[in-house]
Amino acid sequence: MRLPWHIARRNLAARRRGRFLSLITWIAVGGIAVGVGALIVVIAVMTGLQRDLHQRILGTNPHVYVFESGRGFRMHDWENVLEQVRQVDGVTAAAPFIMTNVAVVVGDYAQPGLLYGIDTTTATPLTDVERRLRAGEVGLETRGDLPGLILGARLADKLGTFPGEEVTLLALESIETGPLGDIVPLGGGFEMTGVFRSGMYEYDNQNLYTTLEAAQELLQLEPGTVGGIAVNLRDPWQAEQVAQEIGSRLAAPYYTSDWMSLNRSLFSALQLEKLAMAIILFLIVIVAAFNIVSTLIMVVTDKTREIGILKAMGMTDRGILRIFTYQGLAIGVIGTLIGAPIGFLVVWLQERYALIELQPDVYFVDRLPVALDPVDIGLIIVISILVAFVATIYPARQASRLEPVEAIRHD
Repeated sequence: MRLPWHIARRNLAARRRGRFLSLITWIAVGGIAVGVGALIVVIAVMTGLQRDLHQRILGTNPHVYVFESGRGFRMHDWENVLEQVRQVDGVTAAAPFIMTNVAVVVGDYAQPGLLYGIDTTTATPLTDVERRLRAGEVGLETRGDLPGLILGARLADKLGTFPGEEVTLLALESIETGPLGDIVPLGGGFEMTGVFRSGMYEYDNQNLYTTLEAAQELLQLEPGTVGGIAVNLRDPWQAEQVAQEIGSRLAAPYYTSDWMSLNRSLFSALQLEKLAMAIILFLIVIVAAFNIVSTLIMVVTDKTREIGILKAMGMTDRGILRIFTYQGLAIGVIGTLIGAPIGFLVVWLQERYALIELQPDVYFVDRLPVALDPVDIGLIIVISILVAFVATIYPARQASRLEPVEAIRHD
């Protein structure tokens, strides 16, 4: 075992003393290093984007919604529904809410928005906005008689409004008939009391929050009518199963929707893109493997006479096979050990200093997120070394099949 490794190590080295590897070996090592480093960076970016979106979506939305079939998302017997939902295993918090499309008017300028009426008396907050309300970072208390309203930061910037100013909301899903038979949306005045930033362009650009009672008053709903039930779970990744259990317990006319189903197209696209990028960049490793093949073939050609002498002295075909297998594996391992830290360094620099920024209106986030998944890193390292090993098979077998006499006569 020691002799084949000793010979393989000498074959890797340059002819001139003082150099660890020959130039051709460095080229093969560099190909593996570039491939591994690029794979780690790209997979870290895709994983980071998925995790970042997961966190922001889960921070802004409940895990499961419960609705009643009918017009305008209206639920009447919500107290009974809420009690049944809380009894489902895995549910940690549930509360009534109202969700409706509105026009946000400041002066003569208007923007569309999505208004949420939330129950501020629940023991456990369901979203980041509710958690910030509990912590006192934002509030819905006003200085006058108008109800409070929290706006997304980008929506507030578009409207040019600040805390303390009056904002008019027009409910686009609830209308009434005017004295002349014209259709008029329901509206009401609110006082802006603060802004929130979720980091998601879509949410910061359209979401508004007020109390459940204020939303009921805007829509002219009875006190016993809400839009639905918002539910949080112990494990958000079990949302589909728990939603099905809630739906089967409540039965018609109630139905459920979970955060995974609502965002399935987005995460499916990200997963497909991650796979496509991994396959494309894996080709770099394959190209580097051809470098290993060519390197070993050149070594076999150059060392043919030495191989014949070794076999004449008693070295077996398996011993010769091991020499070139070790040599190819060494190239793969060294390239991986060089490329992996380079990839880790690039990921760390992006995470620490945000070297690459994005347009949030296009990519949902304002910076390129990165995250290292141990499983992904392990697969990249194992596959790169495995590819290097496979690349050694052909030239190693060619070397082991050389006949001693013909090899020694080789010129």
